[in-house]
Amino acid sequence: MRLAVPLIIGQLSQMMMAVADTLMVGQLGVTELATLTFVNSVFYIPFVFSMGVLTGVSVLSSRARGAADPAGARSSCRHGLMISLVVGLAFFALSLCILPWLPTLNQPPRVLAMAGGYLTILMASLIPALASIALKNHADAMDRPWPPFWIFLGGVALNVMLNWIMIFGHWGCPALGMNGAAWATLIARCATLGTLFFWLTRSASLRDWVPQHWLRWPQRRELRAQAKIGFPASLQMLCEVGAFSAAGFLMGQFGELAMASHQVALTCASSAFMIPLGLAMALTVRTGAAAGANDATQLRQVVKSGWVLATACGLFNAALFYGGGQWFALGFTQDPAVISVSVSLLSIVAVFQLFDSVQVASASMLRGLQDARVPALMGFVSYWIIGLPVALLLSRSWDWGARGVWWGLAAGLFVACVTLGPRLYRQVSHHCHRLTTSVSTPDLPHEPS
Repeated sequence: MRLAVPLIIGQLSQMMMAVADTLMVGQLGVTELATLTFVNSVFYIPFVFSMGVLTGVSVLSSRARGAADPAGARSSCRHGLMISLVVGLAFFALSLCILPWLPTLNQPPRVLAMAGGYLTILMASLIPALASIALKNHADAMDRPWPPFWIFLGGVALNVMLNWIMIFGHWGCPALGMNGAAWATLIARCATLGTLFFWLTRSASLRDWVPQHWLRWPQRRELRAQAKIGFPASLQMLCEVGAFSAAGFLMGQFGELAMASHQVALTCASSAFMIPLGLAMALTVRTGAAAGANDATQLRQVVKSGWVLATACGLFNAALFYGGGQWFALGFTQDPAVISVSVSLLSIVAVFQLFDSVQVASASMLRGLQDARVPALMGFVSYWIIGLPVALLLSRSWDWGARGVWWGLAAGLFVACVTLGPRLYRQVSHHCHRLTTSVSTPDLPHEPS
């Protein structure tokens, strides 16, 4: 919990950027809120994929710390930063190429008219955002989560202030509307990256664990190690978030009201998800450190406590949405129709909180054990073979509309929970048995052939 608390608060503070954008853009009208839903559905696919790629930094840096290997930790940090910059630039270039194809997604015309400029600026902010995440993952793995937390929180405060200035036109700035929110995000993320890099390179306690020469040519072996963990992890995360993004596209078939209500429910659900996600990030670090130190007893304790805490997080979030759905919806809009549909969606969000919390904790601990390929396949089956087809069936064939889409998402999360949990149990048992056997069995001289 000492490691998880600042990570949870940090994740919540980052989510506050999206919440602040939704609250402020929501004051401009239903069409603007629907546009925000559409753009976020596009943006979060590369964003979450890239976050998954960068989990390799957390795993490799934490294992290096557990094995008392400063050189390995420095290499993990340096290569992670390189990967983040390359991936961010690649996705920004790709976003420029797909702009002419946005109309093929069959969204309302007024939404498409507003989406292009906002998406371009937001994708540019992906570059400093990913670089910041790479550095933060390394600091968290070094058990230094609080300084990055305060730096990221400062970035959130700056984003909120710039939103107020640039969206509505205060302090001599022209009123930029939706695009003002995108510019505020870009500036805040650049400031966060600069401050985080300055702290990390000046920290006396991390001097031996942080690269001194950042521009060295990358090593193929280290890139492969990062990709072996990060790429499957990114696919697994992409399967889940991609399903939610696809749900956003499905909402476009039901009109602006459904899209606006979906954005309210999605923002609330995503904010609550930051609690188990922050816990899961801590569990990745703790699992990786225990595995790196070859400590079977600690590994078992980390997994057991992780499941207990994930269950507590899920039950807490469920109670929050079950009792406060109306209050949350009122915080985003005063439109009675949007409020009514949003409250009905939040009741479904309450149902799947326990499944969501336990599955992300299990997936993260598997990542700490460098088990990512099979969990990625499980995620694909859960969300794309089961979750989305159920969403299509309920929303269209059964005419459940927006509620049917969210019940489909709940089905996918349930399947992920009941498949990843047993996988983690088996992997930990196998890992601990191997460690115990290697310690208890002395090395014997080899017989000649």
